[in-house]
Amino acid sequence: MGETLLQYQKTVLAPSGREYEARACGGPMAGNTWEGWIEFVPVDGGAPVRSPRETTQPNRTDTEYWATGLTQIYLEGALARALDKPLGLIASPPPQPSVFAGPAPRIAPPEAVHESVLNPYSVYEKGEMLLRKQLGALSAWHLVNVIRAYEFSPDDVALLNRRPARELIEIIVAGVREEPRLPTRPR
Repeated sequence: MGETLLQYQKTVLAPSGREYEARACGGPMAGNTWEGWIEFVPVDGGAPVRSPRETTQPNRTDTEYWATGLTQIYLEGALARALDKPLGLIASPPPQPSVFAGPAPRIAPPEAVHESVLNPYSVYEKGEMLLRKQLGALSAWHLVNVIRAYEFSPDDVALLNRRPARELIEIIVAGVREEPRLPTRPR
């Protein structure tokens, strides 16, 4: 649940000339981090608006600290972002608690495709030692991309990224041994 961290004394003027009270709000996210956004309540009444997430911080204290450093210019920009596409408006906000449970949804770009730089099946056909040698020349993140591209492990990327390169190489070699003549391209 979101909460108001700081209410700014000075109002923010929209391009239309309408005045808004600005509030820095925040709330916990999954993974024990906090997100912060800005809510704007029209001084003359009406529906409040909110910005998309403006910050991600490790905890509430750091989110409050972030809020103390916002300038009037920053708040004007946040108001412009909030007015660009007002989402989830409500009729009348409560005086102190945050109006929304969280920031406006962010439209995320599509996830980057992580392609394998090596076809382990093709190299394995020339010998396991050659495969191990070529895998040993790759960085750990390349090895993780090979594992993901050929589905050699159900582990998530974060877990794979914490493993040493030698373990990643073993996962790839074991995966190729299981089906040595199958895919020539990622699944």
